[in-house]
Amino acid sequence: MIAAMLFTVVKLEQAPHIPLLIGTTVAIIITMCHGYEWDEVEEMMYKGIKHALPAVVIIMLVGLIIGAWIGSGIVAAMIYYGLKLISPTYFLAVVVVICGIVALAIGSSWSTMATVGVASMGIGISMGLSPGMVAGAVISGAYFGDKMSPLSDTTNLAAGLTNVDLFEHIKHMFYTTIPGLIISLVVFFILGQMYGSDHLNQGRIDSIMNAIDDSFFISPWLLVVPLIVIIAVALKIPAIPAIVLGIVLGFFTQIGVQGDSLADAVKALQTGYELESGNKIIDQLFNRGGLESMFYTISLTLVAMTFGGLLEYSGMLKALISVVLKFAKNTGTLIASVIISCFGTNLSCSEQYISIIVPSRMYVSTFIDKGLHPKNLSRALEDGGTLTSVFVPWNTCGVFILTTLNVEVWQYAPFAILNYIVPLISILYAFIGFKIVKMTEEQQTYYRQQEAVE
Repeated sequence: MIAAMLFTVVKLEQAPHIPLLIGTTVAIIITMCHGYEWDEVEEMMYKGIKHALPAVVIIMLVGLIIGAWIGSGIVAAMIYYGLKLISPTYFLAVVVVICGIVALAIGSSWSTMATVGVASMGIGISMGLSPGMVAGAVISGAYFGDKMSPLSDTTNLAAGLTNVDLFEHIKHMFYTTIPGLIISLVVFFILGQMYGSDHLNQGRIDSIMNAIDDSFFISPWLLVVPLIVIIAVALKIPAIPAIVLGIVLGFFTQIGVQGDSLADAVKALQTGYELESGNKIIDQLFNRGGLESMFYTISLTLVAMTFGGLLEYSGMLKALISVVLKFAKNTGTLIASVIISCFGTNLSCSEQYISIIVPSRMYVSTFIDKGLHPKNLSRALEDGGTLTSVFVPWNTCGVFILTTLNVEVWQYAPFAILNYIVPLISILYAFIGFKIVKMTEEQQTYYRQQEAVE
């Protein structure tokens, strides 16, 4: 599958769906050759798809909120005031901080990228910055906040699968993630100095602001909508209802404030917003969103999880990881093996949830037997699984970023600094023994009992 994927995506420059279906077909044949009945194979695929359903709901809502917030002028207002207030010299570092705060508050990197991220891309491109550079800042901030948020699904997943207290897990991640954030901010600050206001075309920025002003009614009051959504999440309203609230408010704002018809507002939700301003950059920024824009990502997610379900429930991934374990002789190689396995699962199964689920179940007993606290494992799962998913073009995260931010993996990969620095820091800590927590005999007994119950 990986060979077919690389050939199709890199050489033929085509979508990754067909290689995934080829991999799925081969996996079905191998599974049935090992004695499984067709009914069992079907059940494996359905179980894989079931894991993807929460992500599919989020993807659909993201398409809707992008359409609603562009049509309502909310994204335009963010870009307009961003161009007016944010200095290009500090812009990239500010994007990391803002995206980090928003993702920390709502627990979702995807929702952050679809709202604040889209606006940040508009501001950065208008300033003349590289799309890959801006996307890297958005991704670094969004994944920092997602990883450290108690509301994040992957954070809860990693802690729950290893029987680690959620806040103990988050606290342990501070040691690898905060240094990664600091390094990211320093690099983006330096890049901002290199691509500061002296290198930018102020006339171009002014023309874009004028085009936005001509195309939308711009007012600070439009920013109340995202503020309401953030307050709703702060009041412990779950992410999905909060996003729905943002969609509804955006829908009625498009009608009431922008003066568009009901049909136009519905169309923005379904097929995305359409603008013909005569300014190529403006049209490129705002002609997007809508439910239909997410069908590519949804179909890829379903195909990927079908393939992933076969690999997980047939025991293929377990067989692969058991080979890796033979080389994990000490703490350094064990934790490095976890991170590499997570990335390998992202590469082969195209889904970050599987990259956390499968390695967690494969490695947890080994960590307990070696006297290593499971929170070392839960941290490694997030460092290796959650963060590296963005580097795989056919992974659902890579495809989502392409669909949402309109930037290819190869463009933003060098600038997604947090996402590759943190796994390296995690491996370094493992080999030097820094912040690697050992267990007492009582803790070992407790965790063995927990595993036995499961």
